[in-house]
Amino acid sequence: MEIEITSQNFDQVKQQGQPVLIDFWATWCGPCRRLGPIIEELATEYDGKAVIGKCDIEEETDLTDQFGIMNVPTVVILKDGKEVDRVVGLAMKNVYQEKLNALL
Repeated sequence: MEIEITSQNFDQVKQQGQPVLIDFWATWCGPCRRLGPIIEELATEYDGKAVIGKCDIEEETDLTDQFGIMNVPTVVILKDGKEVDRVVGLAMKNVYQEKLNALL
């Protein structure tokens, strides 16, 4: 299952030594709701290999500002705590898989 990424756990999450995929989303966002099941599937598929999480932009404004999120959904991918890729808007599952696989 994907984890909820917050300002309180972000430092711990990014230091786990695995790639981190963060889905920045909002409850009112239709494409975000369509991306939700994809994120859940990725969390199951990459369990133990990558950290898959979600960050609500309205509840976590500090992280939203830190990453300069202007549109949702935006998926940010981190390696060694640094952003290495991002996908703005809804994409097919294989796009996220390819980006994660390139980091494993």
